Amino acid sequence: MNHDTYPDTYIASILHDAKTFAMIGASANTVRPSFFVLKYLLAKGYRVFPINPGHAGGEILGQKVFASLADLSEPVDVVEVFRSSGAAQGIVEETIALKDKLSIKVIWMQLGVRNDEASRLAEKEGIKVVMNRCPKIEYGRLSGEIGWVGVNNNRISSRKPLILGKGYQQLSIRPDKS
Repeated sequence: MNHDTYPDTYIASILHDAKTFAMIGASANTVRPSFFVLKYLLAKGYRVFPINPGHAGGEILGQKVFASLADLSEPVDVVEVFRSSGAAQGIVEETIALKDKLSIKVIWMQLGVRNDEASRLAEKEGIKVVMNRCPKIEYGRLSGEIGWVGVNNNRISSRKPLILGKGYQQLSIRPDKS
């Protein structure tokens, strides 16, 4: 996988298939990006498990905070990394160790987080990887929401967004909840 660019279908399929995120580095601080992303993902219907040893046992946005990925007992589709690029290696190693127990399918490293060696390890174990991207931004971009607030997404079109259009349900980001 070329981690410099991702096809829209790759990102859309991850966001469509995922139901749960484990957010490593979640923050209770309302001005931190991880707080905004956690709030956004919850609003979009995802289940999010905040991981932060400093807040373990407490709550962030009504979600119980866990000290580590190993403390989870429910399946996790995506492990989202809100830590440094250097910390990503250890997180990926822990994710690989828990992959089968937690049914982990994707490691998503936030904006500014890239670790090519960690990516190779994860992909070797059959785990998809996204680096240097934000699921909030990608969801907004692919759904067309980002344009609603005046952000230029470098596309000029009078068509509805392809990814969330009703005629393209196989690419829609969120599945029906029925």
